[in-house]
Amino acid sequence: MTRALYARIRFIYGGHDFRFEMNEGANQGAPGPRPGRWGEVLGETLRAWLSLLCEPTCPGCDLPWADSSDPFCGACSPLIEPAPAALRPPRRTAALFVYAGPLADSIRRMKYAGRSEVARPLGSLLTTAGVHYAGHVDRIVPIPLHPSALARRGFNQSVLIARPLARALGARLDMETLRRIRPTRAQAGLAAEARLSNVRGAFAARRPKRCDRVLVFDDVRTSGATLASAALALRAAGFRDIRTLALATVVP
Repeated sequence: MTRALYARIRFIYGGHDFRFEMNEGANQGAPGPRPGRWGEVLGETLRAWLSLLCEPTCPGCDLPWADSSDPFCGACSPLIEPAPAALRPPRRTAALFVYAGPLADSIRRMKYAGRSEVARPLGSLLTTAGVHYAGHVDRIVPIPLHPSALARRGFNQSVLIARPLARALGARLDMETLRRIRPTRAQAGLAAEARLSNVRGAFAARRPKRCDRVLVFDDVRTSGATLASAALALRAAGFRDIRTLALATVVP
């Protein structure tokens, strides 16, 4: 099977997430349709169809890999490094892994090459944190993209990665409460003060009907400024019990 055909088939599967993300995120705050049970069935059916037509690959090196017990291949898996102990759950501001090597490659592949199917193995990694949040989280709030960025990318990677964790915890995956009200530059490469000013005032949140316990999630933590700014907006709206989590963190 050629790469071009593989890419077209992958777009068909990604199209399900694309339509869902655009409905939820284009207005950033206006409730959109949820996939529900039939959406889950459709996703599983398309995933099974793709597994028959396309050779599964490792999300890190993109080479053939079909072992469902480990989302990364035997060469990449040992290179995925846990975050420093001071940042790991159950800290209220936490990250799971270091943003480097095959994990960083897989996240970049998802975000910048349109590989939405990489969310599945990354989501599996994220659910390893579930034990630390069980019974402590009522809703997961993924960091939203600005509508212009969402339109360019076609999906919000943080939503797709966080979905399995929300399901495992029985928590609501909340894409309506937090909005990004102005575009921001990528945090990577900015100095510490520039990172703070880049995201200062970038988020707004709806006042909650009930003060759920919230876990704010982002795929990558650079300095923590984005998560902190989002948590500040949620706190200003009335939320009180707020934790933050990143799948990967940049380590100086």
